[in-house]
Amino acid sequence: MNPKNRIYDHILPDLKDWPITKFSEDRDNFIQRHIDFVLTKLVQSKLPVSELLNKTVYLEKIRVKKFSWKVDPSDAKDFWNTLEVELRKTKDADNPEKERIKILRRIVHRYSEEIIGHFVPKTHLFARKILTAFFKRLYNNGWGKNHKGIWGSREDLYSKIKVDGKIEELRALFSKGTVVIVPTHYTNLDSILIAFGIDRKVGVPAFSYGAGLNLYDTELLAYYMNRLGAYRVDRRKKNPVYLETLKSMASLSLIEGLNHIFFPGGTRSRSGAIEEKLKLGLLNSVIDAQRHCILNNIEQKLFVVPLAVGYHFILEADSLINQYLKTQGKERFVKSKKKSSTIRNLLTFIRRLRKKDSEVYLSFGQPMDVLGNVVDIEGNSYDPRGNKIDIKSYFSAGEKQNIDQQRESIYTRILADKIVDGFKEENIVLSSHFVSYVAFKYISELDPEADLFDTLKREPKKIKIDKSKFLEWITFYQRELKKLSADGKAKLSEDLTLNPEALLEKGISKVGVYHKNKVLKLRNNQFVETEDLKLLYYYHNKLVHYDLPSYTSNDLVKAV
Repeated sequence: MNPKNRIYDHILPDLKDWPITKFSEDRDNFIQRHIDFVLTKLVQSKLPVSELLNKTVYLEKIRVKKFSWKVDPSDAKDFWNTLEVELRKTKDADNPEKERIKILRRIVHRYSEEIIGHFVPKTHLFARKILTAFFKRLYNNGWGKNHKGIWGSREDLYSKIKVDGKIEELRALFSKGTVVIVPTHYTNLDSILIAFGIDRKVGVPAFSYGAGLNLYDTELLAYYMNRLGAYRVDRRKKNPVYLETLKSMASLSLIEGLNHIFFPGGTRSRSGAIEEKLKLGLLNSVIDAQRHCILNNIEQKLFVVPLAVGYHFILEADSLINQYLKTQGKERFVKSKKKSSTIRNLLTFIRRLRKKDSEVYLSFGQPMDVLGNVVDIEGNSYDPRGNKIDIKSYFSAGEKQNIDQQRESIYTRILADKIVDGFKEENIVLSSHFVSYVAFKYISELDPEADLFDTLKREPKKIKIDKSKFLEWITFYQRELKKLSADGKAKLSEDLTLNPEALLEKGISKVGVYHKNKVLKLRNNQFVETEDLKLLYYYHNKLVHYDLPSYTSNDLVKAV
């Protein structure tokens, strides 16, 4: 059996034993501990309580007035107006600071109730069935191609979700501390697909994860997310009290053993490339949690596991690359004026859904401690020289353990860099990304003086790549990637072992299979063509971090 197709036995078959189940059962008590945890941090912060409150109330009143959502509480306007009045009255109180802390506690309690979700085992079991049916249809060519019925089989689905990397280590560390999985982020499907994969293929319990509050505007979606361990993140709220409440929720729950999935890029990759710059806020909460455990003699070690996710298609790729190019090119970016029919797009999607299938790859990287040091299967940390170390010394000044925010900000950046390295090491080169990379490189070389936006303005219909010439390019870049693979610097999918012609056909058949416009196609077995240069560029970007050399030739095929 291909090891990527292995299905692992569940380490905790009974959902009642899952950490996230126990956390949810203790939710009300956790909220009280969380409020005290946040208040301690806020009172000890640089800003006086009065300034914290004034800033928070001011920003929240603006948010309620200008940026309200359906999901917002109906009493939001009255709540903040009332607090504004009460805050003014504290000036005349016998103990103004005491009254202000009472107000601060009410705000933190309100935010905590909003942020912290639930986990209901029965809902999880139901979601397993729904997601199995959904992914069977999405990843199987179910109608008339050796499948039973229109949905395909569960076994075939599991073979399409391929897992790789340090899986045994991930499973072992689950019982030795708190695990934080940090994945790459490309699509809105990431959260549910990763959750499904680690549950059904890797055999570990569910993780808590963040979900944008805007997603809760949909009543049905909100119902399930509220019961599947998601915690709510409201990106409109920029006030210091909310930000500390959110960060501290992550820290305290990690301290208490709740495993998390953090998307360190913060949002989906708009370009399609692996994220290079990560958001440091949530990563800092991991450092904060580990330091808290050390300073308070809590025997709880945190482990960070990078996860590289690979798809042959991204449903929202067209809108994502348009956003990226608009940001990068500003006035140079020209969006297509053609507006396609929504009904036509839907029919195209359904037609290709019936005929095509695909795979997804989940590649788990080397587990690390919060400082980016390698961790073995027993949870021991090792420095770059292979020496076993005790991370407690990293949170000390001399012989005394202490809090040093400047020091920990450096640790956070080091951890972020290590995670990015993990993304690159675990990225599996797919045939779809490979042929897209080669094709876009080829087209770019047709006019070496042109920049990206000039290249993207070319008329796709006028670009025809001679197949025989294209196979030369494939041979060259396939050889370069195999060199990197031999040095342990790249991981290749099974398709990359095919001969160049078979690799070309396989990549074209898989890249962006559900898009209305074909990313690549083969005409008359003579020419490689594209119907959408922006999508081709998007899928090409998945391999740009390898910095592959250019293929030089004196007889490049010119555009017709």
